[in-house]
Amino acid sequence: MAPIHVGCPLYNYQPIDVLGPTDLLNSAGADILRFCQIFGPIDDAVINRAPRFVFHHIGATRDPVTLATSNITVMPTVTVDDCPELDILILGGPNPVDFQLHPKLADLVRRHVASGKILFTNCTGAFVAASTGVLDGKNATVNHVEYEWVKKRYPQVKWSKEKKWVVDGNIWTGSGAVAGMDMVAHWLKEHSGLDVLTYGAMGLDYEPRDDDGLFNVLPKRYDSDGKQISTHVFNYHD
Repeated sequence: MAPIHVGCPLYNYQPIDVLGPTDLLNSAGADILRFCQIFGPIDDAVINRAPRFVFHHIGATRDPVTLATSNITVMPTVTVDDCPELDILILGGPNPVDFQLHPKLADLVRRHVASGKILFTNCTGAFVAASTGVLDGKNATVNHVEYEWVKKRYPQVKWSKEKKWVVDGNIWTGSGAVAGMDMVAHWLKEHSGLDVLTYGAMGLDYEPRDDDGLFNVLPKRYDSDGKQISTHVFNYHD
């Protein structure tokens, strides 16, 4: 199975917007699941279906980029000019006030969306996508705190806040940081199966929600007295 290349354009986004989704993908990857067989049984058939991800942190230049919170500085692993072909692009959310995306990164977003490959936006990452024009005429959501502010600035986008995330073709937009992580969990379930998602989520002690914000994604487990004992289908100690 060919690896899935995931690109994360670098600018001053909130770290969890990108690191949450990429950590989930990594935890559900074949290499991590194979490693986790040390701690308990994982069927080889599940591992064989699990993707392999390669992550690229893409700078407009090779200069380090300081993220919006937590005093984190990231060194680009590639630049726009030498970035390999990507399967997925993830846009994290910056403070949208006075934010401008570097023209090289904006062009990368446009080319990626035009190719039909998947674009994930998280939080105000939808604002970033809207600034490039790729959301014009599309259904999308954004962090609900900034919803009215963004809607006024990009009225050509069909903004909604009824759901935690919105899918329109190859563009997936998440509302807040953790909702965007739930959105990527949903994609992972669709792409690789519930069991792959379950093992990946279990490694993070994380339970994803559906697009209504409800814990209906992972089947519940009960003991002989009918008491819920776990939200996961599998348990390393079973």
